[in-house]
Amino acid sequence: MTASLGSSIDNLASPEAEQTVLEIRGQSTLAGEVKISGAKNSALVLMAGALLCPDECRLRNVPELLDVARMGQILSELGVSLRQQGDVVDINARNLSESQAPYELVSQLRASFFAIGPILARLGVAHVPLPGGCAIGARPVDLHVRGLQAMGAHVDIDGGVVNAYIPGSKKRLQGAKFYMDYPSVGATETLMMAATLAEGETILENAAQEPEVEDLANFCISMGARIKGAGTNTITIEGVPRLHSSDYSIIADRIEAGTFLVAGAITKSEIELVGIVPDHLAAAVAKLQEMGVKVVSTGRDHLRVLPTENLKAADIQTLPYPGFPTDMQAQFMALMTVSEGSSAITETVFENRLRHVAELIRLGADIRVKGNTALVRGVPALSGAPVLATDLRASAALVLAGLAAQGKTTIFGLHHLDRGYEKLEQKMQKLGARLQRVKTSAKLEASNGNPSVESVLQ
Repeated sequence: MTASLGSSIDNLASPEAEQTVLEIRGQSTLAGEVKISGAKNSALVLMAGALLCPDECRLRNVPELLDVARMGQILSELGVSLRQQGDVVDINARNLSESQAPYELVSQLRASFFAIGPILARLGVAHVPLPGGCAIGARPVDLHVRGLQAMGAHVDIDGGVVNAYIPGSKKRLQGAKFYMDYPSVGATETLMMAATLAEGETILENAAQEPEVEDLANFCISMGARIKGAGTNTITIEGVPRLHSSDYSIIADRIEAGTFLVAGAITKSEIELVGIVPDHLAAAVAKLQEMGVKVVSTGRDHLRVLPTENLKAADIQTLPYPGFPTDMQAQFMALMTVSEGSSAITETVFENRLRHVAELIRLGADIRVKGNTALVRGVPALSGAPVLATDLRASAALVLAGLAAQGKTTIFGLHHLDRGYEKLEQKMQKLGARLQRVKTSAKLEASNGNPSVESVLQ
């Protein structure tokens, strides 16, 4: 483990960081250009994918995030060598020797479970604890397990650890045809990685089509894997005995890009996004345009959001890609709180991803929840208040709401924000936002629907 990856953990997850809050003075007009970072969800799975290769791989455009640092620690515990310089990470899995992933780290990072496929394919045995991460839903691993079993692995779960091995005299997993009951991104990625070193052909039907899945496939192809159909619902993998080193650049983060588009819309500002893949933002841009927001292309990898005075209500249903992304649901809810009319957001991907509703209510939003649907009635303005980030995307929604609110908004629980947004404050400050991190001894508990927290900072 390099000092830089290790220090990312130390800086972002220290006891002091738990007492740091983000103060936002709202209603500033933003302006300027923002460079979008590499995709968190690609970086994490590509780091796991590097375990497939017994040579050194170089990943470029890697974002500096708490989750990335945690993944680096997990790989180091498995015997992998990592070096980092800026946004470039060199990963050498030649000495991959440990089949047991550390519980204390895996329990903090859902994406770490992706390592089970590469470890099993390389070593013939893997022991990976059930994953952790944001508390936004159950997200079971049954598809991962059944897919590996279809490829000839023996898999059982004992004491919270998934144990997998290739039985008998077989040294490689066997190609198989596997239909996924749900187009799970994690399961698609896990099985695709495992299949790259399997013997024979593997076909994944009803596979996830997210850009991050395609990015992983392209990375594996750059190492010599034979993969066709990534980005569609049927992926075919012809296994090879060995992969080789690669130098690969990660795609831009479409969720960070979407968050900045909403930042422009909610502050009635003009912001230029640079270094993006516009096609990955089609669903979010279409919904913004439906709400009256002007978004225009200014180059191959540029988008510009223009000032919009009268935001209109709209309805959203989250769906697997290319549908509207669940990772943008919270941010759009923040935008809908100050839009004219009544909006409805239906969450179909995760069953526990409306916890930010109570925190937006603290800021003066008018929201009611019925089952997995939030009914949002726009208000003339939000008012600053202390709020608690309940998960990664909820933290971004609260930042957006704070930018639009009157007065000061104080956000607790910044460890969620640091998991998925690289240097968000610096980027916002460069655009003209008034926000800063400050130390405080105050505490804030989840509101559980009760927005009355007047005394929390007194």
